[in-house]
Amino acid sequence: MANFTLDDVRQRTYKARDAWWTVLLVDPLAARLVKFTANRTRVTPNQLTVGALVLGLAAGACFAVASWPWLLAGALLYHLSFTLDCMDGKIARLKGTGSVFGAWLDYIFDRVRVLACAIALMAGQYAATGNVAYVWTALGVVFLDMLRYMDALEIYKVRSQMRTTLTAAREEARSLELAARRANGDLAADADEDLRSAEALTEDPEADAENRVVGDDPNVVALQAGFNQRFPWYARIRNVLMAGRIRPHLISGIEFQMGVFIVAPIAAAIVPGAIIPVVVLSGVGLLAFELIIIYKFWLSSRDYSRSLAKLNTKIESYRAELPAEPAPAGAAVGSSG
Repeated sequence: MANFTLDDVRQRTYKARDAWWTVLLVDPLAARLVKFTANRTRVTPNQLTVGALVLGLAAGACFAVASWPWLLAGALLYHLSFTLDCMDGKIARLKGTGSVFGAWLDYIFDRVRVLACAIALMAGQYAATGNVAYVWTALGVVFLDMLRYMDALEIYKVRSQMRTTLTAAREEARSLELAARRANGDLAADADEDLRSAEALTEDPEADAENRVVGDDPNVVALQAGFNQRFPWYARIRNVLMAGRIRPHLISGIEFQMGVFIVAPIAAAIVPGAIIPVVVLSGVGLLAFELIIIYKFWLSSRDYSRSLAKLNTKIESYRAELPAEPAPAGAAVGSSG
């Protein structure tokens, strides 16, 4: 059996930035469960993923009953389900047993859990009250969850393409600069330094898609200059939150789910009818932060266009400094007949 310590778990599995719900309410328990699981059992990440789905479906069954004791039980089961869902990734990172299939399974089961619990929670309330607003609320929950993850993945993909394009343009500009300096008799050492700088620009820390989209990456300054100039105070808030590993995106898909499937059922167990107001509040918070992400992405796209235009101008100017390519031998032959 392995002998991982709690410090090993924290150092190897905690994300540098995570949702505040995870940091404050899940990681303290999950880290200890991960230590025990990794040291004393042969449970795999995929088995934990399946276990998270089972607990999530059990939470849905409790929600469907609709009475207050079952709402509380469902909220507890959903929190435990999410804890297991966090554990599978931690075990994979700790033991190095992650896989592409495991990541796919985790994503699909997360969506199934949200869909099942949304239908069960709102169907139970509709059956108990006859209020059709619960049906529309269920559709709203499913739509917002889908929109959140589709938007996150698409923005991540586009920003990755932007970074790749900028890096390629920088490398081309520096290669042409090196060639132009050599053609003009400049020392190669100066150009080599430029090349080393260009290589440093290609470094990009590994992170999951949601971390890299929801929370801005301070290493990618070129794609955030516009936002930072407009909101200089944001960096201070970000740094304070990051000191506690909390990302600035305070209401993400995780907090939205917890609001719907933990906070709302607990509130409804205390105050009947509280589910819809809590869900609406969670949805408004999610949309507000999504709009901030979209705004930052729009500013990044403008910064990207300006940066790429400048690089293309440099590339053309360096090309103009290079000596003309000699014409191939015999290229002019054939016109004299």
